[in-house]
Amino acid sequence: MFRVGIITASDKGSTGQREDKSGLVIREIVEEKGYKVEKQVILPDDLDSLSNEMINMCDNLKIDLILTTGGTGFAKRDVTPEATLKVIDRLVPGIPEAMRNFSLQFTPRAMLSRATSGIRKDTTLIINLPGSPKAVRETLEYIIDSVHHGLEIMTGRDSECAR
Repeated sequence: MFRVGIITASDKGSTGQREDKSGLVIREIVEEKGYKVEKQVILPDDLDSLSNEMINMCDNLKIDLILTTGGTGFAKRDVTPEATLKVIDRLVPGIPEAMRNFSLQFTPRAMLSRATSGIRKDTTLIINLPGSPKAVRETLEYIIDSVHHGLEIMTGRDSECAR
């Protein structure tokens, strides 16, 4: 069973002005896959708050997979990709590329996503998901099986990528 952390980046959500529907969608999908959500938080769109929580989830809580939602657009306060880049050691560009490519089937605005993905300390995969519940569901359901295999390889539970 993989251990998951969920971070919602939302100024309004962090002050209770908006319900965190995207975080709930993430939780629903990963729990259906048998993953255990160890921590779920809503944080303001703040570089240090986001990166510090990612570090905490990885280094202290030993989370296998951190899924973020929100903060990947063009607004000044959209800093989730920068927070992720600040804490990862290795990029995993194929995941956000696949999400954007898949999402383009539904909206041309998918090209505006700045989502990123990477691995910290060879133990935690961090993936930035979109902010809307609909886009979170579409993209996470699309990538989750491949991500599962990647987690098996990363954690040493599997060593074979060939089918």
